[in-house]
Amino acid sequence: MARTIAAALTPLTEDGDRLDEAAFEPYLRFLADGGVAGVLALGTTGEGILLTVEERKHVITQYAAGPLPVLAHCGAQSTADTVALAAHAAQTGVAGVAVIAPPYFQLDERALLAHFAAAARACAPTPFYVYELEKASGYAIPVAVVERLRETVDNVVGMKVSDAPFAKVQPYLIEGLDVFVGAEALIGEGLAAGAAGAVSGLAAAFPRVVVDAVRTGDSAAAGELRAVVERYPRHAALKACVRAQGAPLTEGVRAPLRALAPVEREALLAEVPV
Repeated sequence: MARTIAAALTPLTEDGDRLDEAAFEPYLRFLADGGVAGVLALGTTGEGILLTVEERKHVITQYAAGPLPVLAHCGAQSTADTVALAAHAAQTGVAGVAVIAPPYFQLDERALLAHFAAAARACAPTPFYVYELEKASGYAIPVAVVERLRETVDNVVGMKVSDAPFAKVQPYLIEGLDVFVGAEALIGEGLAAGAAGAVSGLAAAFPRVVVDAVRTGDSAAAGELRAVVERYPRHAALKACVRAQGAPLTEGVRAPLRALAPVEREALLAEVPV
């Protein structure tokens, strides 16, 4: 059965400077009540790349103590930080570890393979997922690297592929891998082509919308709602939507991300189903 995994937000205080400890449990309950099968912690939606290694370790521990299986995003700028996060995630008992290609430097295939292999070994035997998002990394992970990684380590089980259009997703639908689609508008097309489900940023605030898209294979409504959210500062917008539905999440985001202006908040909440 196809699964919906929410690419979870990270609760922060109103100024974005600190983790909002009290908000983790009710936010996870909000997601569980929305019907998702699990959460991706500290991905793009979770602002992971903007947090310190120690903050990220703490977030992983908080989510791992919750009611849902956790896929911990441990990708970082350096291999050393990535390995440290992956090892910590495995120690907390997460269901899986995901790693994105390091941004800024466009790594060649040899460097990428070494980076992913080090991360996978650090969390073994915990299942390992390659996280492909060309827009964030600045370059796409060659399919050959994924295939070579599977030959190098034993715990590679899947991918999160957040690229668009679908022509950029299709090459990663490799037999034997559980591939999760990231772009909500492509969920239906992905499922029809054999994807295992969706890891969705929209599900961080509208879990039922994405669960329904995965259940039915009709992702038009989810894609349209994501397009609305993308007209605003995404992270603050999603947090505002969660708050409007009763979960005690502030709109705080980590700089350089920015908060919603009052006029933006008013317009957003008038457009979305809260």
